[in-house]
Amino acid sequence: MSTTLPAARKPGDADVRDTPAGARVEFRGLRRAFGSTVALDGLDLTIEPGELVALLGPSGCGKTTALRVVAGFEQPDSGEVLVDGQDITRIPANRRDAGMVFQSYSLFPNLSARDNVAFGLRVRKVAAAERRERAAELLDLVGLPDHGDRYPHQMSGGQQQRVALARALALRPRVLLLDEPLSALDAKVRANLRDEIRRLQLSLGITTVFVTHDQEEALSMADRVAVLNAGRLEQCAAPAELYERPATPFVAEFVGTMNRLPGRLADSGLVEVVGARLPVDGPVPATRDVEVLVRPENVTVTVPAETDAGTDRTATVVSASFLGSVTRLHLVLPDGTSVKADLPSRDAGALVPGARATVGLTERPVLVVARPA
Repeated sequence: MSTTLPAARKPGDADVRDTPAGARVEFRGLRRAFGSTVALDGLDLTIEPGELVALLGPSGCGKTTALRVVAGFEQPDSGEVLVDGQDITRIPANRRDAGMVFQSYSLFPNLSARDNVAFGLRVRKVAAAERRERAAELLDLVGLPDHGDRYPHQMSGGQQQRVALARALALRPRVLLLDEPLSALDAKVRANLRDEIRRLQLSLGITTVFVTHDQEEALSMADRVAVLNAGRLEQCAAPAELYERPATPFVAEFVGTMNRLPGRLADSGLVEVVGARLPVDGPVPATRDVEVLVRPENVTVTVPAETDAGTDRTATVVSASFLGSVTRLHLVLPDGTSVKADLPSRDAGALVPGARATVGLTERPVLVVARPA
């Protein structure tokens, strides 16, 4: 099959005509232990064709192990990995239709960018002319059309990672596996490259599993984010749903910033907290004394009127951190409760450390957990 792209194609544009459609990937009851450490504990997850799913979680939660199981670099103790309904669990890594990009780039230092990209094609005994043509196309695709003769030490970290991405795409895999590919890059390069990866993924329609510990990366790039905790799936949802409607307290506190405010359960599924009565979302503890999980942007802060002074909602501003369009306030209520609040910076000018302010909450469902004894 020809790999020639149309002459009118602009640099960096993708040609998807000869790219296989993305595959459906299923994790079924995956379990993997390393001695007494359980890395995967019955993981179930389905990734739809062409979807980009980010595996997000703290160190040791099992996200990289899950990726390595799909790649064939780890064998699960039990469970299955299916690609388009075919069980590939025991198929060797070199026979799986997957491309992988590592955190450390893993380029061959003695090969040029062109030869690094073409390496897998050479192993599969593709003709030299076709290898060079395909490598040139892919270097163009990732924005490095003039870097074919350069060696890894002659390129920046971002350029090396682009070459690694081109190499992973050289064999036209149906599944792309990315293992924290941006963590070694500086902030600006990381932001630019994640946008580029997402653009390419959407253009090619390739099913992609992206492992990261960076919430911003996961929320900005993924169609869905799967949050793992101790080898188990806590929640898999679109970024907005994950942030706005976390299914568990772990997800609520791991994704974004969360206040824990003392409250008391009332009748009719409500909880009393900071002078408000809010509907409870999710399971309700047996005890009435609870902690209420509230996002900083759902805390309201106003300079108190005289009638508000001295109430249990009158807080003292401890610090104010300017974050651009938003200023994060750290306040303390009379009972010693610490509260974080995010306000538009234009409204926060008078709320300097030492100022007094009235704290309130927006009316929306909240998660609650039992208050520690």
